[in-house]
Amino acid sequence: MFNDLDPLLNSPVRLAIMSILLTVKHAHFNDLLKETQTTQGNLSHQLKKLHEAEYVQIEKTFKNNYPLTIITISETGKKAFEVYVENIKKYLHLNENNT
Repeated sequence: MFNDLDPLLNSPVRLAIMSILLTVKHAHFNDLLKETQTTQGNLSHQLKKLHEAEYVQIEKTFKNNYPLTIITISETGKKAFEVYVENIKKYLHLNENNT
């Protein structure tokens, strides 16, 4: 059953990032940093992994001469998250068919 779980989403920080991004249009790096309560280096590393898998899109820009990183979830990321949640439900026997 664990084989069905996306290893990329099994990380607590990456799972938190994806959960947050599903509820907002986009998020700024500092917002994710605050919400995930991780370090800048760890958040950057986790975002890089999600970006490499095409689960998120990252836009680097400037606002008032300060760097601004904007992260959005991709359609691929949304689908992967949905599949992950369904597989967790199966693992926990929470499917509607099993209740």
